[in-house]
Amino acid sequence: MPRGNAITTRAMRVALFITCLADQLYPEVGVSMVRVLRRLGCEVSFSPAQTCCGQPLYNAGFVPESRRVARALLDALEGDAHVVSPSGSCVAMLKHSYPSLFAEDPGQLERARALIARTHEFSQFLVNVLGVEDVGASRACRATYQPSCHGMRMLGVGDEPLRLLGKVRGLELLPLDNAQDCCGFGGLFSVKQAEISGAMVAEKSACVTRSAADTLVGTDLGCLMNIAGHLRERGAAIEALHLAQVLDSGHARA
Repeated sequence: MPRGNAITTRAMRVALFITCLADQLYPEVGVSMVRVLRRLGCEVSFSPAQTCCGQPLYNAGFVPESRRVARALLDALEGDAHVVSPSGSCVAMLKHSYPSLFAEDPGQLERARALIARTHEFSQFLVNVLGVEDVGASRACRATYQPSCHGMRMLGVGDEPLRLLGKVRGLELLPLDNAQDCCGFGGLFSVKQAEISGAMVAEKSACVTRSAADTLVGTDLGCLMNIAGHLRERGAAIEALHLAQVLDSGHARA
């Protein structure tokens, strides 16, 4: 059990909003989230009906199509449980774009606002809702942390991930030069502005390499995928992990 945490004895109900990248490419991140949340006393559920939040369509200007996808997510996550996601980008889509997406549909707008109020990025949920910093994790590594743009700038994710990482036994947390700079992914930005995106991720990879870390930790899988891909191209032996995977370390598997 985690040490030094005041967890309520009444189980908190949590619905997992897994996101497209985690579902299709990084399912192990979802598994780690569930393990961490359950160890902290949460009752975790998952609706297989959930698909995309609609962000790629919305950013490309396909608003009616995005609205249809978003409505399906409202249906899938209907209820009163807290909704927790490994992606600040997708949570930012809900919180900042759903009100305008459903502005002309009062019924759906009310549902969207209810979902927004219940939805949290993973690190913010642990620290700000559960009141937890020490989840009992241990991992011997030299790690550096890359904040994501959407999490930092749109959700206000601040030192929550650092506070959680600071309690991981055996983990040495190293500073990252220019951590506030974008990695260049930005979803469709990396497709439409490939040359600029490539230059940005090259700068970011150089900063990660200079940190002397063997592990890069992030809270958004798009950013991690982008940086990890460039690190592999550079031949850098640096492991890229989501925060949930690090917090899931050092526990015996049932």
